[in-house]
Amino acid sequence: MKNIRQSNINTHKDAWVEINLESLSQNITEIKKGIPKNKKFLGIVKADAYGHGSQMIAQTMLASGVDMFGVSSVDEGLDLRNVKIKAPILVVGAIPVWAVETAAKNDIAFSIFNNDHIDACKEVYERTGIKPKVHVKIDTGMNRIGVRSENALEYINKVQSLKFLTLEGVFTHLAAAEEPDETQKQIDRWNSVVENIDSTGLLIHIQNTAATFAYDIKSNMVRVGISLYGLYPDLPSIINYKPKLKQVMGLKGRITNIHEVKAGEGVSYAHTFKAYEPTRIATIPIGYADGVSRGLSNKIYGYLNGNKIRQVGNITMDQMMFDIGDLDAQIGDVITLLDDEHLSLDNWAEILHTINYELTCRLKVRLPRVYVR
Repeated sequence: MKNIRQSNINTHKDAWVEINLESLSQNITEIKKGIPKNKKFLGIVKADAYGHGSQMIAQTMLASGVDMFGVSSVDEGLDLRNVKIKAPILVVGAIPVWAVETAAKNDIAFSIFNNDHIDACKEVYERTGIKPKVHVKIDTGMNRIGVRSENALEYINKVQSLKFLTLEGVFTHLAAAEEPDETQKQIDRWNSVVENIDSTGLLIHIQNTAATFAYDIKSNMVRVGISLYGLYPDLPSIINYKPKLKQVMGLKGRITNIHEVKAGEGVSYAHTFKAYEPTRIATIPIGYADGVSRGLSNKIYGYLNGNKIRQVGNITMDQMMFDIGDLDAQIGDVITLLDDEHLSLDNWAEILHTINYELTCRLKVRLPRVYVR
């Protein structure tokens, strides 16, 4: 093993996701330039911060001016409380009624939109003396969860009259922020509710990431997700502000093997790549079980010692190969698959006909995360 080059990254796997916390902080600063100073900033850290690691990410977000966190479950909220995050947390999705007590005891606010939620809050208060903190979720057109907009006024007025819970906010979610006409329909339904309730002291929020950049809507808080991590959602053609972002997530692997192949020899399963001339193949221990789709086979590139190299052959469960030709390389050298300069997740998403959100979440499966500045 004398030929293995040393690295300052020490993991038990010769591959890792690299998270740049400085880029995260810069992204927040850039995003906040386009947000009115009187609006609060909720950072979405659900799905383990889109695969970036919520416990570490949250600390940097707080230091960079994020006021509150959005998660998808009580368990995700507990992950933050377990590392002493004291900032407000909201479960933006639905929670089971049996989780209400855990949420209340850990100061985690959650969405409510039916009478079962109200009954559960009452039972928890009577049993523990703790008033659950809630936000009413309105369905203005997403047709996923929430009280229908035509029934929302009655429901909100009822919730505001109750003494055994604390109403902290009212919110909705836009289904197609990239489509102004469809969005306007939801905004109209939203306004028909929030303009007719007593909103004193409430957090009123509708703007997701795309809407934060594109629309001026009656609200006092924005909810920003994917762009925290340096990636853009689908945006409408008319936007008020487009921040300059840096991709926070990188992906790297060390070479575990280098060997020569002869002209005509195939590489990997089904020999989807065949060498037209003698070359050298480098292998790294990253595969589709790590979140790099097999559909990217023979379609992506990496960088090795500053040189662009092509991925060749079918990506396997645990490994993939690169054609390195006559480049100076040794076992232990690092191949970069993703970075904030040349190798974007958006390119992968385009190849796979999916969205960048999905790909960041995939990469959290079993790769260790290394945090850098």
